[in-house]
Amino acid sequence: MITPFEPSALMTAALDLDLIRKHSIPGPRYTSYPPATQFTAEQDFGDLEAAITEDNRAGAGPISLYFHLPFCESRCWFCGCTTVITKRRDAAGDYLDDLAREMRLTAARMDTRRPVTQIHLGGGTPTFFPPAELRRLGALITERFPNRAPDCEFSVEIDPRRLTLEHVGALREIGANRASLGVQDTNPRVQLTIHRLQPHSLNQQAFAWLRANGFRSINVDLIFGLPLQTPTSFADTIDDVLGLDPDRLSVFSYAHVPWIKPAQKIFDDRGHLPDAEQKLAMFAVAHEKLTAAHYIDIGLDHFAKPADELAVALREGTLHRNFQGYSTRGGASLYAFGMSSISSTGDSYRQNLKTLPEWRAALDAGRLPIEKGLRLNEEDLRRRTIIMRLMCDRRLDFAALSKILRVNFAERYAPELASLADLEADGIVVRSPGGVEVTLRGVPLLRVVAMRFDPNVTAGARQHSRTI
Repeated sequence: MITPFEPSALMTAALDLDLIRKHSIPGPRYTSYPPATQFTAEQDFGDLEAAITEDNRAGAGPISLYFHLPFCESRCWFCGCTTVITKRRDAAGDYLDDLAREMRLTAARMDTRRPVTQIHLGGGTPTFFPPAELRRLGALITERFPNRAPDCEFSVEIDPRRLTLEHVGALREIGANRASLGVQDTNPRVQLTIHRLQPHSLNQQAFAWLRANGFRSINVDLIFGLPLQTPTSFADTIDDVLGLDPDRLSVFSYAHVPWIKPAQKIFDDRGHLPDAEQKLAMFAVAHEKLTAAHYIDIGLDHFAKPADELAVALREGTLHRNFQGYSTRGGASLYAFGMSSISSTGDSYRQNLKTLPEWRAALDAGRLPIEKGLRLNEEDLRRRTIIMRLMCDRRLDFAALSKILRVNFAERYAPELASLADLEADGIVVRSPGGVEVTLRGVPLLRVVAMRFDPNVTAGARQHSRTI
């Protein structure tokens, strides 16, 4: 049985920088298992479509909806998202025409009476879309998926540089109640270097508008390890953001992957990236300041106020994880729309084509715009459960997992459990006859612990960013 966490312990856990320095290696973020790097175009697309039918049999549970709105007016050079750079506002209307087609094709394969418990608008920049187009999107969602749960969590990613009061009103009209603001850093010198000028006054204005219009939860995204950042300058950014009083924060480690995102090569050319020690110091100062301000360290970059749903879910052992990070809503099938978006049913993942012309051409041909995917076998499903329980509960209960997985857990995964010996010696985990628990010192290295149960991890592979 999972025992509740003590809030005081969660807030006062100290970082062991030597431990992090020793064990920080490249690895998956585990927003899914297997991770997206394992999706393949060789998967039978007919089988992926069959998974939709299987997911919509009688008695199917709730659904979560994701809409990728990819447009940005300018490129932030650090960005790893799939975006389309344009200033042409008509692109939003054209894209919604295509989204409507994809929604129609997908909904025809679904039981659209299933309750919608989550909606997320991601980007790109959702507020690139004019208010009228956002209202149109809201109408399309209601038309195709009319059974929205009374407590539906409807979140939207917001760029304060592209937000007006009319946007906020339109978002509230269509049901949005949570917002996540892209701030990244408040230092003008850093902003200039990453090609994202964003005066802090815009962040303050966005918060004021959102609070006044009834958004019940606001998250702030920050990134450490950006060019010209220092531990001191990042401490100032944390102070600026704490002045906004956000409900949650996501403090991400900058993922430098220029072999995937060529725009990032400019940082190598200019030589402005902080070294590993400076980056680690930034992580430490963020952790220290946020926990001192009584935010709970949820794990993997997420912090939340003690009364926030995320912190409550962590304490009660009901936390979940999906492609947007940690979540309080589990058990929902994810149906995602738009170029590059990823859908997930009980035993499948499918990802849409990543370029606008390819995605649109598939819709023109009257087919789902799938680029690649994966059907999970029984062992995949078992390992997904193991890894997600580690990521969310910070522990493995052998008796509970044996019951859920229908195997003798300790016997079946004896080699993986034995591989934890070095992590136990370093104080990252504690092993007992009945389970494994990640220590408070080990929480920043959750991904490292999870990797011991992932047979797909290849040492030294150039697929993932470092864990810290």
